[in-house]
Amino acid sequence: MRLCRYGDGALGVVEGTMVRDVSAALDVLPAFRYPLPSHDVMIANLDALRARINELPAARSVPLASVRLLSPVANPGKIVCAPVNYQKHLDEVRDQAELNRGNQAHMAPIHTAGLFLKATSSLVGPGEGIALRKLDRRNDHEVELAVVIGKTGVNVPQSDAIACVAGYAIGLDITIRGTEERSLRKSPDSYAVLGPWLVTADEIANPGNLDLRISVNGEERQNSNTRYLILGVPELIEYASSFYTLYPGDVIITGTPEGVSPIQPGDVISAYVEQIGTMDVKVRAA
Repeated sequence: MRLCRYGDGALGVVEGTMVRDVSAALDVLPAFRYPLPSHDVMIANLDALRARINELPAARSVPLASVRLLSPVANPGKIVCAPVNYQKHLDEVRDQAELNRGNQAHMAPIHTAGLFLKATSSLVGPGEGIALRKLDRRNDHEVELAVVIGKTGVNVPQSDAIACVAGYAIGLDITIRGTEERSLRKSPDSYAVLGPWLVTADEIANPGNLDLRISVNGEERQNSNTRYLILGVPELIEYASSFYTLYPGDVIITGTPEGVSPIQPGDVISAYVEQIGTMDVKVRAA
């Protein structure tokens, strides 16, 4: 199933070039009083939601091209990111002074660099676009496979990791180049794009063999496959959950391949991940 959020927060099922409105199914979600849970309630109740969707009578459909797509996950507790998780990207970071700025920490392999977090306030959907800051500095695109956690897990072994996944999406990790910590340079508003929808885990048998690519204004910039990840999805879930508890709705952005390059206001980014689809994102100045 391909679930999207669009417009003012409607829930839809993507069926070809159309979106079927299934917002009525949100009635199955439990209500909470303050303090609210720190996880995403829709993702935590995804099985019940899908069952309710299948019970709904025929609903209104609208063309996919006519809707403004939001992030398919509204309230992730955290966005976990994997730096330099493709060897060729690590090589280009080491080779290009504009990327490493002489900082040895930026040139370390993922086993040494570890993971980092992006602010949840940086999250947008493709229809909201990217608003660039610090235009006097280089801003880069990074296309990545995004993994949405579906159940609470801590110290999850690799053998159980895929069972913790609710689904997959395309992630764009936008980056301001500089000497500061990664989480600062990657956390401005709109610097985490998730979409165009959530593809439930049952539709992707092997996240470790998916083509991914990105073009800017029609020019291809990155083209690779998730089989080249240094730490694949199970390893990343095991690694992340050894440091902190993963909750439903948490997003793991798995890393970007070689070919990162600058973007600027007026650009249009087209990002693709096999078995998920394509999302187009417009770039503007903040």
